[in-house]
Amino acid sequence: MTQSTENPIQLNQPMGGNEMPRFGGPSTMFRLPACELMNKESATLDIGIVGVPLDIGASNRSGTRFGPRSVRNESVLVRPYGMYTKAAPFDSFQIADIGDAAINTFNLAKSINIIESHYDNIMACNIKPVTVGGDHTISLPILRALHKKHGTMALVHVDAHADINDTMFGEKECHGTIFRRAIEEGLVDPHKMVQIGQRATGYSSDDFQWAIDRGVRVVQAEECWFKSLTPLMAEVRTLIGDSMPTYLTFDIDGIDPAFAPGTGTPEPAGLTSSQALEIIRGMFGTNLIGADLVEVSPPYDTSGNTALLAANLIFEMLCSFPGCIRR
Repeated sequence: MTQSTENPIQLNQPMGGNEMPRFGGPSTMFRLPACELMNKESATLDIGIVGVPLDIGASNRSGTRFGPRSVRNESVLVRPYGMYTKAAPFDSFQIADIGDAAINTFNLAKSINIIESHYDNIMACNIKPVTVGGDHTISLPILRALHKKHGTMALVHVDAHADINDTMFGEKECHGTIFRRAIEEGLVDPHKMVQIGQRATGYSSDDFQWAIDRGVRVVQAEECWFKSLTPLMAEVRTLIGDSMPTYLTFDIDGIDPAFAPGTGTPEPAGLTSSQALEIIRGMFGTNLIGADLVEVSPPYDTSGNTALLAANLIFEMLCSFPGCIRR
């Protein structure tokens, strides 16, 4: 955002822990101001944090409908300045919590349409969305809405699973099919798409191979073991470039359940927390136009550590948007 020197816009700041105890104050993400979509204040926003409390697209454990609320609760521990990256997102962008999409909890197909319409409104306000899920189904209608504005996008997808099934229980649209649909519909360019963290067992080699055959770079978890992912992200930036609209989608189950147990389909031997930070920080330098963090399931997160990690990863996403100040 370019601020006028004559009438500067006061950028929203998270409520600090010395201003109000962290167990008090607003329950918004990072204790930022709340903003209703489509009012005059939303027209000033650069980035909007959105909750999508959906879990009826999940095939195993439910509970991700409570993800947005849980991640917001844990976000009180996140401070506004990145000590290593020196990134200051709240001094760089006007950011607010713009609430939740009002999904239909009894109908997945209707919910998908509701989410797409909700993000059409976000696009009409020229807001870059950072979304808290919710199961991974939500990424498909988000991509559909962003495609109307940005055209075909590059995609970085972190996940234990490729999510490229053709159907699940006969359904074409659910959390395990969305990236096959995204490629088929031309929402993303498979030659500018990278999947990181896929692992464990499957039904056949086609579980990953379908994407590889269409040009997707698939980086299985075994390729990430015991190493920094900073060099990988340098390769990703070279592949994507700095101009193509790029979306980041991060399934928390991409991280090993030792660090993030609170999820619906956990798989052993995944990414570490530090590798997750390296991936998101490595997005800086791309033309990031939106991001999501999905599949946090609070009923399986008894310590709150999964939601706390998710909140920190969302902060790093804010730091990775083009134009974020480094001090």
